[in-house]
Amino acid sequence: MPSTTSLLDTTAIGRTLVRMASEIVEKSGGAGDLVLVGIQRRGVELAERLAQQIEKTERAQLLRGKLDITLYRDDLQGVPAPVVGVTDMQHDLTGKVVVIVDDVLYTGRTIRAALDELAEFGRPRRILLAVLVDRGGRELPIQPDIAGVTVTVPKGQTVRVSVAERDGQDAVDLVPKAAS
Repeated sequence: MPSTTSLLDTTAIGRTLVRMASEIVEKSGGAGDLVLVGIQRRGVELAERLAQQIEKTERAQLLRGKLDITLYRDDLQGVPAPVVGVTDMQHDLTGKVVVIVDDVLYTGRTIRAALDELAEFGRPRRILLAVLVDRGGRELPIQPDIAGVTVTVPKGQTVRVSVAERDGQDAVDLVPKAAS
């Protein structure tokens, strides 16, 4: 049976987020019209950390948002009572540079759902995708603009991201599928 393999610890996640924040600013052409939107669950916490890092280095106040993409998923058939979280988007996104932040990019279906939901909040000038982990395995033609780490995941394993705000610690691990 495969065991847990650590990919990133607290220190490595911190360094990775600093680098990602810098890449976001570079690819966005500055922090002026930037909006960071986290996908529920752990993407929200990662987006907040990225926003704080950008505000610190750029001395700019960033807009933030949260998306729960549950009702926009294309795989809800057969799910008796989907658990719907909070979407909090208090800003018109028209003309803004929106950065969608998620913990793990796998098939691309979560991001497709996020793009569908974002359309309800205006027409951004540009949308970027920032993910802490790109694990490959796409089913849709979606790629990250900024990836903290890219990994190949062996059969029978999955990526588990833990954030201190929600899980009590920061970690990215490869774990057996049943343990995720």
